[in-house]
Amino acid sequence: MTSAPAPAPVRALDADTVDELTRAARKILDEFGGSATRPELLERVAETAADLSETIRHQCRPVDTADGLFVLRGLPLDDAAIGSTPLSWATAGDSAAVWDVLLLLLATVMGNPIAWPGQQDGRFVHNIVPSPGHEQEQTGASSAVLLSPHTEDAFHPGRAHLLMLGCMRNHDRIATTAASIRKAHLADEDVALLSRPELPILPDDAYAEAQGFDGLPPKVPTLWESEDGLTLRFDPAYTPLGDATPEHRAAYGRLQDELTRVSVAVSLEPGDVLVVDNDLVVHGRVPFQARYDGTDRWLKRASVRVPDRGTRPAAEANEHGYGQAAIQAYA
Repeated sequence: MTSAPAPAPVRALDADTVDELTRAARKILDEFGGSATRPELLERVAETAADLSETIRHQCRPVDTADGLFVLRGLPLDDAAIGSTPLSWATAGDSAAVWDVLLLLLATVMGNPIAWPGQQDGRFVHNIVPSPGHEQEQTGASSAVLLSPHTEDAFHPGRAHLLMLGCMRNHDRIATTAASIRKAHLADEDVALLSRPELPILPDDAYAEAQGFDGLPPKVPTLWESEDGLTLRFDPAYTPLGDATPEHRAAYGRLQDELTRVSVAVSLEPGDVLVVDNDLVVHGRVPFQARYDGTDRWLKRASVRVPDRGTRPAAEANEHGYGQAAIQAYA
């Protein structure tokens, strides 16, 4: 996908807000011995988030432009203090753990953080780093290939409404690509065709157990009209387009072309938190050459469901989710 550099909508955090958030995160992390993975920590995060200021709540308000995303900017990050970029999520441990708590606080203000039992040991905050041996995959551990634009966890009806990416390190200014369906121009005929449930979306390579599920893959729509406009569910790398009719494939191709046309490249700065509406925006990443020397790009990712949000087709409630079920932080 060719993406034009473009400024994302920025919500700048003032000094008082930054101080409030960082103090709260450090206090919680200290209480739990420097580890952000203990289950009891979530209760403390919820209690703390409930008392955060209205200024923070305003900055965490829903996406309110056709861009379908925004960047929270202003949180401090010390490149030396966070240590080297891990070689994989499995070796990250509690690296930069205060940022796990920061993301959980922000995610809790926005909705309900979720995790997946089969992904990164069920953690609510993931470390996204290039990993040796995974360079060519269509997962966050890749580097040498274009990470194709997609909806996060598109195969699953319990996927996040919001995706949060906190930038720990990005010396090479590697861009996250993003394209909003609300900026695309599609013919009514194509919208109608792509709103029919003709093809499934299969589990991606991060979900090995789901890929072995025996159930029949459910056919799902690519587009639909939600309560506030056109919405999408999109992952061409895991959609068997060869099984579609020629008309459907052609319409899908025109959608891909249009998303390419409106795609932008967002180069995150350390301390930025990118918030993406997962019902409006497909995201990806440009290829890069990983060095594996401790200075590579490093993001932290959190996924959020928004209770009672009416953006999904009712038929999704009948999907089996390939045997996977998201863990909600606050059931």
